[in-house]
Amino acid sequence: MAGRTPIRTINSALIAMIADEDTVTGFLLAGVGNVDLRRKTNYLIVDSKTTVKQIEDAFKDFTSREDVAVVLLSQYIANMIRFLVDSYNKPVPAILEIPSKDHPYDPAHDSVLSRVKYLFNTESVASGRR
Repeated sequence: MAGRTPIRTINSALIAMIADEDTVTGFLLAGVGNVDLRRKTNYLIVDSKTTVKQIEDAFKDFTSREDVAVVLLSQYIANMIRFLVDSYNKPVPAILEIPSKDHPYDPAHDSVLSRVKYLFNTESVASGRR
């Protein structure tokens, strides 16, 4: 189909993560972690010492890598860089905001959910005009 961004299939596509230590550890235990030959990882563990600049740089890096298909982002961390998350509009890698142990999920702040609601509101307005 025209206009679609193909996902590379030569090697497996990766899931990147920007989250707290417990969340990243859980995904690493599930086998999601990757370290390449240059010792570059597919995750960033955010703690009290992590700066917003480091989070922004990791987000920009993960969303520009060709081997990443999905970026998992803890919602409270996404709120720190909300301007970057909301301005990101490429289909691949997909951005998915997830809850963490200490910060519950708030659907009001989820950028993907707000885009879906907007899409359905637009369609319902258009269907009512028939």
